[in-house]
Amino acid sequence: MEFPRLPRFNRSLDITPMRLTERDREILKHIHRHRFLRSDHLTSLIAGSGQQLLRRLQLLYHHGYLERPRCQIDYYHRSGSRTIAYGLGNKGAGLLKRELGLPFHRLDWPTKNRVERLLLEHALMVSDFMVRLELACRSRKDVRLLDVEELESGGGKRRQPFQWKVDIGRGQRCGVIPDRVFGLEFPEKPAGQNRIWYFLEADRGTMPVTRSRLDQSSYHRKLLAYQATWTQNLHRQLGISRFRVLTVTTSADRLASMQEACRSMPRGQGLFLFTDSASLNAHPNVLTLPFQTGHSGATTALIG
Repeated sequence: MEFPRLPRFNRSLDITPMRLTERDREILKHIHRHRFLRSDHLTSLIAGSGQQLLRRLQLLYHHGYLERPRCQIDYYHRSGSRTIAYGLGNKGAGLLKRELGLPFHRLDWPTKNRVERLLLEHALMVSDFMVRLELACRSRKDVRLLDVEELESGGGKRRQPFQWKVDIGRGQRCGVIPDRVFGLEFPEKPAGQNRIWYFLEADRGTMPVTRSRLDQSSYHRKLLAYQATWTQNLHRQLGISRFRVLTVTTSADRLASMQEACRSMPRGQGLFLFTDSASLNAHPNVLTLPFQTGHSGATTALIG
């Protein structure tokens, strides 16, 4: 059955009535967790008919439960063909707040989702990796994907944003906000040795790898901030005993530049893992993908 021809980025008043299903709620929960997801992400994550899911996405958008960031309209003006990305709408956020008690203080999600194209592409780069990781973990019983909220903070659960400040030398204090924090738990290993946490950095090549001054933003400055977090044991104050930094970047050439910057540091090179988008897309399972390390020529996987 063909879908009705409805506008992509303006809501229609002539839309079929709908009653929310559990599958609709699952869609909303996934999008809330990732902030933005494309329709192909959702068809991968949620069981059932892909065509029916696309139909539900259309209804959820036109009924105000979801948003379609308007910056995507550029793709279609240039005769591009991409799957549509979605964020939460006010009605979707309101539903999750009522049913799950999520702490949404302001329900102004159309404004929150009014992002520029580069910011949307960055967010989707994070989602691409995390969706691949979730699907890979689903296929194995010897590893479990952990969300940052499973890190305890004081008397309750830690919530986003996950951030801290660290001294990186030369009188510089640097704020650190990973693009995503996740953990892997290995149930067969002894408690206390069965978890490792990762700080994910999605690099779209918009920031210089190195700069002449340490007070200017660069990827090298990020490396120093994570290295200082490790040497100063700040990660333990965050509730993390072991961590690594995983960077996904745009090209093999940029990855090589990042590795060179990593090798220039006096210590901590083993904290860092790197891959590029082409390598990630070509490998069937992100858990066994050979990530480049900070040491020349060495690779390692997230799981054996």
